[in-house]
Amino acid sequence: MPDVRLASPQGKWILLTTVLGSSMAMLDSTVVNVALPRIGRDLDADLAALQWTVNAYMLTLAGLILLGGSLGDRFGRRKVFVIGVIWFAAASLLCGIAPNDGVLVAARALQGVGGALLTPGSLALIQASFHPDDRGRAVGLWSGFGGIGAAVGPFVGGWLVDGPGWRWVFLLNVPLALLCAPIAVRHVPESGGGTFRSSEAGSGGGRRHTRFDVLGAVLGAVALALVTYALIEAREGSLVVVLTAVAGVAAAVVFVLVERRRADPMMPTDIFASRQFTAVNLVTLCVYAAFGGFFFLAALQLQVVVGYSALGAGTALLPTTALMLLFSARSGALADRIGPRIPLTVGPLLCAAGMLLMLRVGPEASYLVDVLPALLVLGLGMVTLVAPLTATVLGSVDTARAGLASGINNAAARVAGLIAVAALPLIAGMGEEAYRSPKAFDAAFGRAMTVCAGVLVLGAAVAFATVRKPPADCRKPECRTHGFVTTPPLEGERARRRLA
Repeated sequence: MPDVRLASPQGKWILLTTVLGSSMAMLDSTVVNVALPRIGRDLDADLAALQWTVNAYMLTLAGLILLGGSLGDRFGRRKVFVIGVIWFAAASLLCGIAPNDGVLVAARALQGVGGALLTPGSLALIQASFHPDDRGRAVGLWSGFGGIGAAVGPFVGGWLVDGPGWRWVFLLNVPLALLCAPIAVRHVPESGGGTFRSSEAGSGGGRRHTRFDVLGAVLGAVALALVTYALIEAREGSLVVVLTAVAGVAAAVVFVLVERRRADPMMPTDIFASRQFTAVNLVTLCVYAAFGGFFFLAALQLQVVVGYSALGAGTALLPTTALMLLFSARSGALADRIGPRIPLTVGPLLCAAGMLLMLRVGPEASYLVDVLPALLVLGLGMVTLVAPLTATVLGSVDTARAGLASGINNAAARVAGLIAVAALPLIAGMGEEAYRSPKAFDAAFGRAMTVCAGVLVLGAAVAFATVRKPPADCRKPECRTHGFVTTPPLEGERARRRLA
């Protein structure tokens, strides 16, 4: 039984290292957006290169995050977490010294691999280390501190871009990793490592070995990479793009077939037999596609069109995350009382209204009159839907599969953001040099926000039509204290294993 107490020195070290590890990955997914205009100018990169700067990271992270959890279960969660932290730092260093956009994109892909190794392990280490009486409070603190990190990320990123330079957005991860990894090795107990106690092993709680689904992970990542390439490069209209798109769809079909037939798949397809689980993941795809597209383009709009500095743009976006941190717990409690259907319908509609209000944000826009109202409405919509969405995911499957359900939902959100960043500029008619022309970018941004609003309305309609039963009571703090605007919270264990 895990027996580390939160008040003990070891408990505080465990909390510190897991917060540092998860914050590295979360900060990197939020601060890079505000650095994109400066990266583009310094490296003479076109819009496609900026899209790849964001998507290379999300591609490997989304494709490998479920496998990362499995590797931790098999080889040891602390070991895989530490490897992930060191890998992430090395890739960050490569990002920081990248001489051109090609090297930067490759380094970002390597960063995503490190993120996939450390992200699942961060929360899993807390759940596997702390005494059951302290686990809930430890997870709540982890989530709260992580939310604070997500909130200040764009601000810190903007300050770094305007000060030392955009390269420090990546180089900052190196000292954090040098602090995080030794603490983990010295103070965090190992867990996992080839066997585990499983509720699926029978009433006796026996032990069994797991196999990690390398083939499934490779097929999923290849499918995402090919589809993403086809969407980003579709402006060329070449035969190569068409063939890539067809190959990507084929790889996705093969991935589903493989997952259906494997004895221990990365993504068991039978979990989608739950109508509620399937419905909420469809809502997740709509919601986080819109969020991913918005945060990618809004940081550019505020700098390219409105004329903000990187620091100004990062600071301007703070209200959305601040609202999530302050009110997500209350939203979750309300959803417990009235059920998820209303919050998951109203929340996306409020977000859609916020994105339509962003149509007012153009040249010489006033922050108080134009920008802030849109962000407040958007943030209110996020508050309304995120905690109920996570609770509904966890309540739509058996308790033994709650971790798996959360992992799939988290991966779905990341895939949605990945596809949005690839497809939205194409749909909105953004040319390769659009971000260099305020007038052209402003016109395309308006079309993109309209598309995002439409996707959110579709998500609201799916929720209203399909979400019915209230979720099981969600007592998991990571559902409630949440400030991550790009993904829903991630349950720490791939399957809800009883460690006590």
